[in-house]
Amino acid sequence: MGSFKIPSPPSSTNKTIRFPNDVVEEVELMIRGRDCTFSAFVIAAVRAALADLKEQGL
Repeated sequence: MGSFKIPSPPSSTNKTIRFPNDVVEEVELMIRGRDCTFSAFVIAAVRAALADLKEQGL
C-alpha cells in the first residue's frame, strides 16, 4: 500500500469581479443539484476559454 500524502491546495489569488445578474442565474441553474460550486464552474469556464484562445493562436 502506498503512503498517504496530505494534499495541499494550489496557490490562488482572491479577485473580486462583478457578474451580470443573468449570468449568475444561468450558472446557478446549470450547477443546481450537482457537486459543483460557482467558483469551480467559473474557473473551468475560464480555463476552457483560455485553451480555445491558445488554439486560435491568440
